Parts: sequence; structure tokens; C-alpha cells
Amino acid sequence: MVSVRPAARELDRCPHCRRRCPGYDLGDGRRRWRALDVATTFAYLEADAPRVSCKRHGVVVAAVPWARHDSAFTRQFEDQVAWLTVQASKTAVSQLMRIAWRTVGWICERVSDEAVQARDLFAGLKRIGVDEISIRKGQRYLTVVVDHDTGRLVWAGPGRDRKTVEKFLDLLGKDRCHQLKLVSCDMASWITGPIAERCPNANVCYDPFHLIKLSTDALDEIRREVWNDARRQGQAQLAKELKDARFALWKNPGNLTERQQLKLARVQQLNQRLYRAYLLSQQLREIYRVPFEEAIALLDAWITWARRCRLAPFVKLARTITDQRAGIEAAIQNGLSNARVEQVNTQLRLITRRAFGFHSPHAAIALAMLALGGLCPPLTGR
Repeated sequence: MVSVRPAARELDRCPHCRRRCPGYDLGDGRRRWRALDVATTFAYLEADAPRVSCKRHGVVVAAVPWARHDSAFTRQFEDQVAWLTVQASKTAVSQLMRIAWRTVGWICERVSDEAVQARDLFAGLKRIGVDEISIRKGQRYLTVVVDHDTGRLVWAGPGRDRKTVEKFLDLLGKDRCHQLKLVSCDMASWITGPIAERCPNANVCYDPFHLIKLSTDALDEIRREVWNDARRQGQAQLAKELKDARFALWKNPGNLTERQQLKLARVQQLNQRLYRAYLLSQQLREIYRVPFEEAIALLDAWITWARRCRLAPFVKLARTITDQRAGIEAAIQNGLSNARVEQVNTQLRLITRRAFGFHSPHAAIALAMLALGGLCPPLTGR
């Protein structure tokens, strides 16, 4: 047990605004803060905890330089816990530091909140990516925003609806909303709607992956229809060959194995309808592989072909592309996708898995900002 007191210049300060304030009373007497262990021995700091009267924040316990407000641990202790949590699982950290599992999450929240207040994460945002990620069972989602220029996670919030996106735009402010130039996302209206209303200078770029996925889904729908028709007609051998051709139809032509190439040639002989759907799906991929002018001409030709192909899923897809064409052209012209956002999502899944789940989305957000937002404090004493 170490008895300490603040230096004279740190006395009687509000813990929120750090202004010197008149004393109010002696509070509840002396308090203790858990410090870093001395070898395997628990160590504590003990000091008086008077209260001060702040004009802005009312009556609060006076700030101390060795700990954060409302914390029972020293600043160095919490910084080390936060650093370890970014590197290892919460269970391992709780055992090493000899604290409760839930306490690890609370410490991460305090450290992250303080780091966010000390830095302007929204400064200089020009190109951002918006996406959602599932963090728990039961439709528990986070909406994440990533800066394309730095690759940093700049914001995350619970939920995946219009209100969540509007909350981020409110924090961003009107002036910075007008500074946004490019926003990459999928075709979800709960993202594109608020962006179009609040960010007049931003071009929405639809992620190429989601467009190609729509094309692949349309192709697979045709494959299932052809397969079901063959089964109803008693053509068991034909149905088996069409079912086994699934991955040959999905893969890029350059990545096909010799066996899959033979399977694709067999599909061309067996069913022209399915092979036409395959050609449509592959042709759509080419718009992202050629220069912008050629891509626009190719997209025009593809839409014309899809409208007349007599394949209902691709006719529907042609209408969707026509309605969302501005975002597709913006993605081609600017070469922007949600690849950085998906990279952050992959790391976020690893973080949540390593932590063995969170009972609160705020703990998951705090750990994500520490690990992916550049807010992790350095290891104590290094």
C-alpha cells in the first residue's frame, strides 16, 4: 500500500474539464486504486478523495493524475490491460492481470473513450466506406465506417438501419459532410438514402463485389431451375451433371481446373439456356477489368443483351442495374470498392472471436477502435 497525494498544481481540478474549482467537502474519505503488481504482490495507491464544485459539471470527485475518473485502477494499469486485450483474448488478460472478465471490457471502454476525446478521428475525411458486420447471434450488427485513405476504422455504432447512419452524419457535422467526395457501400437504401440527403458533394460508389454477387445469384437460380426441370422429367443423369457443375459455373475462367473446364464444356452441350446465363454472368465481370470508356460501352451492351435474354433473373438484374447505374459508374470511374472495409470486418471478426463474445456492443466497439482505429496506448514503460 502506497500513500500518495497530487502535486500542488493538480489539486482541486474537475475530472472532466480539468479546471481548478473550489472545494466542496472531503467526500467519502480515502480511496484506493489498484496499481501494477510488484512481481506477484498486489499493489495499491491510497489517497484522499475530496469533492469539488465545478460550475459546468456540478459537484464531482476531484481529479487525480494517476487514474481516470470513476476508475478503481491506475492509468498505467488500464493502459496495460488495453494493450494486452488488443494482443490476446480477454480470458487470458483477466487471468494475467487478476481482474474479472467483465472488468476487461469496462477498462477498454474507458481507455477508448478518452483516446477518442483526445483525437479528431473525422479530420480530413474525403473517401469513406460504410458496411455492417454481425457480432453476435440474434441479428446483432455493427455499422462500421472506414477511411479509404488511411485504412483506419473511424467510427462504429450498434445497429444497421437509417438511424445508425444518421447518427454518424450528426457526429460528422454539416461542414464535413459537404467535404466528403466518395462513399463506397452496397446498394442498401438505409445507407444510400442519408448519404444522398446529407452529403451533396459525395458520389456513392457501389461495391463491385455486391453487383457480381447479384449476377452469381441469378446464375445459380437458373441452374436450380434447369436442375429441377431435369429431375421432374426423370433425367437423373442430366440432373446429376448439372448439380455437380455448380463450382465450374461460379469460378473465373482463368481459375478453372482441367476437370472443371470439361464440366463447363459439357454444360454447353447439355443446356444452352444455362450456358447463356453463364456467359451473361461472366460478361458482367468484364466491366471492372477494362478502362472506363470501354466499361460504359460494355455495360450498355450487357443491359441490352440481358433485357432480351428471356431469363427472368437476369431481366430483373438488368432493371436493378439500370436503376442503380450512377453508383456503378462512379465505382468504375474512381476505382473504388469496399475492399478496405471488408479487410477491417475480417479483423473485427477475429477480434470478437478471440474475445469469446461480448455482452455489450459498446465493449466490442471500444476494442475495435483500440485495435483498428489507431487508439491503442503503448505498453506501459516501453
